[in-house]
Formats: sequence, structure tokens, C-alpha cells
Amino acid sequence: HMEQALQTRDVIGQAKGILMAQQNVSADEAFDMLRRASQRMNLKLRAVAERVAAREPQDDEHR
Repeated sequence: HMEQALQTRDVIGQAKGILMAQQNVSADEAFDMLRRASQRMNLKLRAVAERVAAREPQDDEHR
């Protein structure tokens, strides 16, 4: 359970960072965006965060 909790926290943090960079918002605002999307789509917060992180282009795509 502890490892899964850490992975969840990591993916949420990654998604927050992506939103902060793309939307120019604070960490709290980015978390609120994830939370609202989670409620609107009826998905767990982790699932929303995974979707955000999966859409972020990888570094090697920028070359």
C-alpha cells in the first residue's frame, strides 16, 4: 500500500507540474483543476493525473 501511495503522489505531482507549466497556475490551482476534472469525469484523481502525464510530450520528441 505504501508503494502505491507514493506512486500516486508522484503521478499527481507530475500532473500538477505539467498543468503549472502549461496553464501558468500555482500548485494549489493545478491541484484544484485535477480535482474538478476528477469530479466532472467521475474518475479517481490518480486516473486524471495519469491522463495528464501521458499527454505530455517526451523530451526526445522535441529534437
